[in-house]
Amino acid sequence: MTEDDRPPASRPLDARMLRALAHPLRMRMLELLQADGPATATGLGKRVGESSGTTSWHLRLLAEVGLVEEDSERGNKRERWWRPVQKATRMRATDFIGDPDLAGPLDTYLRFLVEQRYEAEARFISELPRWMADWHDKAEFDDVKLSLTPEETAAMSKEVYAVINRYRRATRPGDYDVVAHWSAFPRQAQPEKPGTSKSD
Repeated sequence: MTEDDRPPASRPLDARMLRALAHPLRMRMLELLQADGPATATGLGKRVGESSGTTSWHLRLLAEVGLVEEDSERGNKRERWWRPVQKATRMRATDFIGDPDLAGPLDTYLRFLVEQRYEAEARFISELPRWMADWHDKAEFDDVKLSLTPEETAAMSKEVYAVINRYRRATRPGDYDVVAHWSAFPRQAQPEKPGTSKSD
């Protein structure tokens, strides 16, 4: 895709979109379209291990809620091409947490996001030899523990996204598709109390 062909960067998910995405196959198909560009139901079917009839049905569901659309410039009477409406999807959990009817779809969506991240990082590790020439000292995997307030955590995330946005630009020769994951969340500390452990 050229820069002019690219869909808008992102927009927040609404309730209808969240319900539509509460299905691993539909999330995977949308992920592929956003990462690799327009595709047919047949092409997506080969990549996800499903029939074209199945992927076509799921694509129509995604189209009904405004997540994908037909790419009329590529399509014809014999084959229909589909493209994402946005380059990425954004989800604000606060928009849905108070709705009990959306608890299930929200849980499914968030868990799949975590699985997507793990799969992307695991794939990179499994393919490491092919990346060593250019990326042996460039790729990063960090796990940082901090002591912060909720407000400080939000401010930190805002700064991180500002840095990421500074690097958004049109694709140039020599560029790679680079995946940048960011998450910041609390954990329940479980320190051992004195006198509670059994002696060896």
